[in-house]
Amino acid sequence: MKNRIPSIDIVRGLVMVIMVLDHTRDLFHETALTQQPTDLATTTLPLFFTRWITHLCAPTFVFLSGTSTWLSLQNKKSVKEHRQFLLSRGIWLIILELTLVNFGIWFDIHFSVILIQVIFAIGFGFVILSFLLGLSSSTILITGIVIMVFSGLLPLLPLPQQNAGTTILNLLFQPAFIPLGDRHSVIYGYPPLPWLAIMLAGFGSARLFTKDPALVRQFCIRTGILLITVFILLRLINLYGDPAPWSGQRNIILTFISFLNVTKYPPTLQYTLLFSGLMFLLLALFTHSRNRFSKIMTVYGKVPLFFYLVHWYLIHTTLILVILLSGFPVSDLEFGFNFGRPQAFKAFSLPVVYGVWILAILVLYPLCRWYGAYKAAHRTNKWLSYL
Repeated sequence: MKNRIPSIDIVRGLVMVIMVLDHTRDLFHETALTQQPTDLATTTLPLFFTRWITHLCAPTFVFLSGTSTWLSLQNKKSVKEHRQFLLSRGIWLIILELTLVNFGIWFDIHFSVILIQVIFAIGFGFVILSFLLGLSSSTILITGIVIMVFSGLLPLLPLPQQNAGTTILNLLFQPAFIPLGDRHSVIYGYPPLPWLAIMLAGFGSARLFTKDPALVRQFCIRTGILLITVFILLRLINLYGDPAPWSGQRNIILTFISFLNVTKYPPTLQYTLLFSGLMFLLLALFTHSRNRFSKIMTVYGKVPLFFYLVHWYLIHTTLILVILLSGFPVSDLEFGFNFGRPQAFKAFSLPVVYGVWILAILVLYPLCRWYGAYKAAHRTNKWLSYL
């Protein structure tokens, strides 16, 4: 893409690095298979915030996917050309989610569990967006905001319990666990419309990022503060925007994290306001950043899909090697929901999880740097635009 906006690559790289922490915790942490880190009855402060900070990743990734799509449209010869690219890329991402991504997550050749999450949501968003390119940016932005604000009404509506239309509506807005016989199941974690709303907002507001950097920074600061302020007001009144209201706990720290403990599945209005606000403040912070840290994050941020695919295979292969080196035979590996972890395997404490995360990020850096350089040197290869 010509005329890349550095702050977008930096922030995208940063949230992807944070994302790896969450996935490393899923695979390596001792309580990952038995405890929800946001359950106030059992969590600890470090565990809660290890999970909570990663809530920033998906909305930022999806929003900036919309923004980057608009920016890349400016380099296409026609809307038709870009529509074809978006449609094919969206379908490609959905196929990737159901194949390479799911195998990287579970390492299960039987695909007994299919997890539908962020790559599927982005792919679905690209498909829908490809049909909306004839609309103005303002119309697309308003559409995204309307979906965000009013999607929380669905659980409040008196809909029939058994109805094909209700089932489709729920699948568009609500996560689900879908058994497929005795041995297979689908975890439908990312219902597409709430995430589509975030992508449409990113696409519809992208024009603002092409202005003078000082004005962009000012816009991001004001927008971030506004979104977080609205979140705080909605959270205080506890009436709308999240099905899990906060409440007073046995101490002030737990009360504070109860206030922050918004719902990601599906992304509620309060969740979207809070983490989109933080995203805008990060974009403001890195608008003029040209230091070593920002350069490193840019390496990751320029190759997001490559990073996403490789990181799953890297950390999951590491887990399997650790299990085998611990003395367990291959026959003890338990896949499906266990990621290959045998029942008797003693997983690791949170500090070890952080250590594995840091090592993974260090290994990923030269790989992403190599692929970024290779992709830049072969711009005419259209297939590289799909990775």
